[in-house]
Amino acid sequence: MAQFARSPVTAVLGPTNTGKTHLAVERMCGHSSGMMGFPLRLLAREVYDRVVAIKGANQVALITGEEKIVPPGALYYLCTAESMPVDGDYAFVGLDEAQLGSDPERGHVFTDRLLRARGREETMILGSASIGRVVKALVPEAEIISRPRFSTLSYAGAKKLSRLPKRSAVVAFSAEEVYAVAEMLRRFRGGAAVVMGALSPRTRNAQVQMFLNGEVDYLVATDAIGMGLNLDVAHVAFASLRKFDGRRTRRLTVSEMAQIAGRAGRHHKDGTFGSLGHEDGDAAFTPEEIEAIEAHRFPPVDQLFWREGQPRMDSVNRLILELETRPDLDQLRAAPEAIDLAVLKRLADDPLVVDRVKGKKQVERLWAACGLPDFQKVGAEHHARTVSRIWRFLSEGMGHIPRDWFAQQLARLDSVQGDIDTLSARIAAARTWSYIAHRADWLAHPAEMAERTRALEERLSDALHTALTQRFVDRRTAVLLRDMGQDASNLPVEVEQDGTVCVDGETIGRLDGFRFSVDPATRHQDRKMLLAAAERRLGRILRVKADELLGAPDTDFALMDEAGQAPGISWQGNAVAALLPGPSLLTPEIRLDRGLLALGQDVQKQVIGRLATWVEAQKEKHLLPLTKMVASSADPEVPAVVRAVFAQLADAGGVIARTELDSALGHLDKDQRHLLRRAGIDIGVLDIYHPGLLKPGAARWRAALLAARIAKPCLPLPQAGLTLIPAGEKPEQMGARIAGFRGFGDQMLRIDMAERMARTAHEAIAKGESFTAQSPQIVSLGLNEAAFLQLMRLAGFRPVETPAEGGVNWAFRGRQKPRPDQQQSRGPARRGAPSRGAPSRSGAAAPAVAPAGNHAFAGLAELLGRNG
Repeated sequence: MAQFARSPVTAVLGPTNTGKTHLAVERMCGHSSGMMGFPLRLLAREVYDRVVAIKGANQVALITGEEKIVPPGALYYLCTAESMPVDGDYAFVGLDEAQLGSDPERGHVFTDRLLRARGREETMILGSASIGRVVKALVPEAEIISRPRFSTLSYAGAKKLSRLPKRSAVVAFSAEEVYAVAEMLRRFRGGAAVVMGALSPRTRNAQVQMFLNGEVDYLVATDAIGMGLNLDVAHVAFASLRKFDGRRTRRLTVSEMAQIAGRAGRHHKDGTFGSLGHEDGDAAFTPEEIEAIEAHRFPPVDQLFWREGQPRMDSVNRLILELETRPDLDQLRAAPEAIDLAVLKRLADDPLVVDRVKGKKQVERLWAACGLPDFQKVGAEHHARTVSRIWRFLSEGMGHIPRDWFAQQLARLDSVQGDIDTLSARIAAARTWSYIAHRADWLAHPAEMAERTRALEERLSDALHTALTQRFVDRRTAVLLRDMGQDASNLPVEVEQDGTVCVDGETIGRLDGFRFSVDPATRHQDRKMLLAAAERRLGRILRVKADELLGAPDTDFALMDEAGQAPGISWQGNAVAALLPGPSLLTPEIRLDRGLLALGQDVQKQVIGRLATWVEAQKEKHLLPLTKMVASSADPEVPAVVRAVFAQLADAGGVIARTELDSALGHLDKDQRHLLRRAGIDIGVLDIYHPGLLKPGAARWRAALLAARIAKPCLPLPQAGLTLIPAGEKPEQMGARIAGFRGFGDQMLRIDMAERMARTAHEAIAKGESFTAQSPQIVSLGLNEAAFLQLMRLAGFRPVETPAEGGVNWAFRGRQKPRPDQQQSRGPARRGAPSRGAPSRSGAAAPAVAPAGNHAFAGLAELLGRNG
């Protein structure tokens, strides 16, 4: 066992947050050169950045297994313990976290550095006070210096995740547990940064920066944060107190608990620790553990793990024997078989290896290959196969790994697609090739390959950071929770031109008019929170919009009467109110959209009043004949029988089938009929209506009001300007009837055109002229023969067979009242199906299409008289 000392040694021991590492960095920078060893690549990188800021990048080197930055004139080296060049000549040497010499897996490395790494002028050993006794025994010349903790560390009890204080770190001991806790924090508190030892420095730094910048208030980590990482953490919560140490699942030692809990509090800020969940079970601290952690009293470490640090390499067998040598000091104990030794033993059984390992240089080369870390944690058996492949390249030909083969391994990993576990696995594999690329004697072009592996790891690290952030950080929720207690009038709420609503730059949804809708990408469990946030934050904006609505011109409002939708009113293209059943057809209830319900009742009443004023103006513009009918139906100066006609006609929306008013019309004398004509009412042979109510605007309003009265969606109306349309499906037929169309076979004709054709037919027959489906008026209208025949039958004409030259002529005489099943109601709730034909005098239905030949029509003189 080699042990030597070239200079005074100082052991600075104490709990966390005593400034030990900071002191060592200051001491090193005061020397002409120096080297420090750290337990983690992440910590080495953190201190490297700090020293670069002091000394400049050209004087500082970083050496880890997967990363080497060594400027030609480097004087200060920051390394992982495994990568420390202990045979170099440095004025200062420091070893951080020396108590890790008691770790079964890596302890022999730290013990070797504690015994062998010395500075020319000064050596500093940093660690827990628990190793004071063993350090004094192994390094008698060392001066032990104790440093007290800068701040108080106290137990804060168990806390539920939903009640965890801000600036807390939650420590878990498996990736699955880390992910589960981070997922819950995302839901309850907007997310968390994630730090694990397997992360690349780039990913870890990006995650920690989110925490330091305040983008998230929580950090979820493995016990890697206990190894000196400097974080501004106020509270450390243990998700568990048990961990798998590579061999078995066990409870943490008090020293391990204290090392992790000690991350809480920084400099002179006090910190707290506790468990996550309840005060009982395996996750709870015992009173003895709490007292020991708070008082920083831990059981002393009596032994450190050791393995020969400078084994003889005359042969493979000699190397194995040296590595298995047991120590001869009571303070040291043989280290368990590490992965490198396990791999060496497996390769020693390979005949090819035995055949090729000739001489000390080959043994050294083989041992260096066995030192390839198992970054992927695949175990000795599988890892040995990778090492064997590498060593075969190194032991044949030029002694280099082929460039093309190495490039293929990188190419297989060069993809940023996949989930967190997939990306983490790729980064672990990339670390293997980074380690190899930094072995200058293993590759023909090491600088090129090192740069390629660095670029690959950066791409994967950025992708992993993005994936972690997307999965475990909901910045929108974090922003809303952070501002929950603020005055809504001071919140940074913005509404973009397209209606997007943002709070502190985070989209929470859209504002269409007064209606807020949650961002569709929001998870179901977060919707209530966003709706509540919008209700609190949009009050002022909605009030401003309400003022704009109250002062808006009539042109900014429109009737919402789209087919299949409930009737309503829009303002600037956005829904503001619905039309519901009211006291009468012309007085529907105006119910405000849910977005306006957030306003005060006084404002709501003002908005309803403004919308009612607009509706009255629209009725005056489009439905004046209908409003006059309503007024006449209540005018005591109008005869009662006429008022009854006005009332029925108004209730039907101003258009009604004549058959429904035949009885009432029979009670009217000539003067009373004149009152109807003077009011603009057209008493047709088929329908009674006001022509002004057939205009497109009037038809839209009548359809909307009728739909509102029965609380049903609007029906599709025919295109404005059409007089003849196909019958279509039932909804189209019903919408067409409301618009003033009547069905004839498979066609529907506007009722004023139907009346015009009936009059034209009578006038032609009265003059002794024929009126057929080929007549110019019918042809120009587009009415087919079957529809024409049905129109004539319903208009009161009867067929009479007469001889005709070259065929049969059909003469129509007399007016026949349709059967009840052929009558068509004009009211919204009393509409029958369109007639398909009128019966002949014998009672048999006339054919839908008449026989070939001319179709002549003769009418009765009283037809016009019956038309009023």
